[in-house]
Amino acid sequence: MQLKDFKLERYFGIHEFTAKYLLSSSDCDGYTMQDVLNTATVDELERWNKLQLGYTESEGNPLLRQAIRPFYKNADLDNILVASPGELNFVLMNTLLTANDHVIAIAPSYQSLHEVARSIGCAMSYWLPDEQTWEYEPEQLECLIQENTKLIIINFPHNPTGAYLSEAVLLRIVEIARTHGIYIFSDEMYHKLTVGELPTLPPIQDVYEKGISLWGTSKTFGLAGLRTGWLVTQDKTVLRKILAFKDYLSICNSAPSEILSIIALNHIEQFLDPNLEKIKRNIQYFQEFADAHTDYVRFIPPKAGSTAFVELHIPETSLVFSDKMVAETGIMTVPAEMFGFDGTYIRVGFGRAILPEILERFSDYLKTNYTA
Repeated sequence: MQLKDFKLERYFGIHEFTAKYLLSSSDCDGYTMQDVLNTATVDELERWNKLQLGYTESEGNPLLRQAIRPFYKNADLDNILVASPGELNFVLMNTLLTANDHVIAIAPSYQSLHEVARSIGCAMSYWLPDEQTWEYEPEQLECLIQENTKLIIINFPHNPTGAYLSEAVLLRIVEIARTHGIYIFSDEMYHKLTVGELPTLPPIQDVYEKGISLWGTSKTFGLAGLRTGWLVTQDKTVLRKILAFKDYLSICNSAPSEILSIIALNHIEQFLDPNLEKIKRNIQYFQEFADAHTDYVRFIPPKAGSTAFVELHIPETSLVFSDKMVAETGIMTVPAEMFGFDGTYIRVGFGRAILPEILERFSDYLKTNYTA
């Protein structure tokens, strides 16, 4: 296995903790540990205070899996496996795929969604959107299927474009996969962050026997530091293989993170509702910014999630633009190159309360350095 450098994470590694302003973060402002504990019941606080820092169950604390289970239909505890989201993605690809397989991945996307499969030796095809609408057409997906297609990788709400699907389109994707006996891995890390008119989609595991759902605390809950994620699928054989592989990696999860995750799941509205309000408010701020700067930007508002892919009208690459702006203003953006995508796009994140202040400085930079 020869993994390429993770472009986006290395770019964040350079700038995230030194830049003054983050315009491209995909997560929301992180809650404090005290915020989490303040929502806890007496029993949950007692469990926290009596926590012993020993090994935990490899599958995940049974109480955590019980807290996860109500968000899925017909899921028993042994349909749920807990680990960090990145670990789950990595292990799933390595247990499900071989070099003889063909994989279809949504694009642009978070690099690990396609790079791990590529590094295994899989033949790759990419399901691309219409750049004028960021809509994904199932007919184009169907055209990519080959005789040895083993897996379709989707991500809705979509990072970075903010694209989303109707349930009818999701079920059409399931119909296509079922006809060919193909697994669907659905990155649902932005689940429930529905900011447009479309209702929340059901998890793929609820509607497809070969569907594998990934969710966690990073985006929806604003608790990325917990590093808690989970896979849910009707295919228990897949989970058993992942569990056996996990023995060579983390073995088990962080005991404090599991307890804090239980509290967050049991009180999801306390974390989700403020994040949704902030995202919706920031989208409106950015729409006003885009309306006032049509010579510089083209903005397609996200239908769901906490990000958008914004096109810049600039005479250089988005990478050159981003490098210059962070050096001169302290504003960090994520350019299209970090997603392996052509065009002068940057990702904009709507989950941070500081966005209006950043937009003032962003406006000044555009007007000072670029001719309208």
